[in-house]
Amino acid sequence: MHTHKKDITYQGQPLAQASKAIIMIHGRGANPDSILGLANYLQLDDFALIAPAATQRTWYPYSFMAPVVQNEPSLSSALELIDAVVQEALAAGLQTENIYFLGFSQGACLASEYVARNAQRYGGLFVYSGGLIGAELNKENYQGDFQEMPVIIGCSDRDAHIPLQRVKDSSAVFAEMGAQVTERIYPNGAHTIYEDELELTNEVLGES
Repeated sequence: MHTHKKDITYQGQPLAQASKAIIMIHGRGANPDSILGLANYLQLDDFALIAPAATQRTWYPYSFMAPVVQNEPSLSSALELIDAVVQEALAAGLQTENIYFLGFSQGACLASEYVARNAQRYGGLFVYSGGLIGAELNKENYQGDFQEMPVIIGCSDRDAHIPLQRVKDSSAVFAEMGAQVTERIYPNGAHTIYEDELELTNEVLGES
């Protein structure tokens, strides 16, 4: 099943019948179908898959390492769209701990930022080549307790878009807030999604 509503694409189980939901956030220049293609590699049979679409294929205009003010108002509106998707899942009767987040690249940054700003016990967060947003990390933005929520964060050590230190700093923020973080750094890797990350993701999905 593959349905659209405004700027959101749905796949998998209908929200009203699903026991779990995963919010899948695409990268810059991509679209919901590109990230939904990962479903072929992930254990998502009983999930509702929800993939929001960025305006003109970009969630915010500049690098995620730019000062946040430069990426406004796009960043705030992107975070609001993710929140609307979460509220829709909750309204359909899903528990917070059965809502998962997955993103690649710009979508991974957006997923990280949303979850850190709204920390609670979600099902899990899967960050493929991304990290928290801003020239500096403002920890005042990040409130709450993840209560041992699993976080998978993976990136190349020489990713052209994602500085290694930001990956490590993001991992540290999630760990400080009570998440169970699995960080994977891939030597000399490309800006891509790794099979290893998908396997780690499937371990989390299988335990849920």
